[in-house]
Amino acid sequence: MKYTVILEPQEEGGFTVQCLELPGAISQGETKEEALKNIKEAIELVLEVIQEDVEEQVKSNHAEISQVEVVNVT
Repeated sequence: MKYTVILEPQEEGGFTVQCLELPGAISQGETKEEALKNIKEAIELVLEVIQEDVEEQVKSNHAEISQVEVVNVT
């Protein structure tokens, strides 16, 4: 799956990077390459936490998981 990230140079050097689709996924790096590598790890960690939270909610509330498709009309 692909995610959109914003890579910003910092005045003191290095880069910060955040994922638009997962606001909790934020990272940094001394180079663009390092920042992009680090955001991939941050995205994976956020997705793990989301998965664990969903599984716990399903178990405790006897909830049901479903999927929907959203088509971008622009």
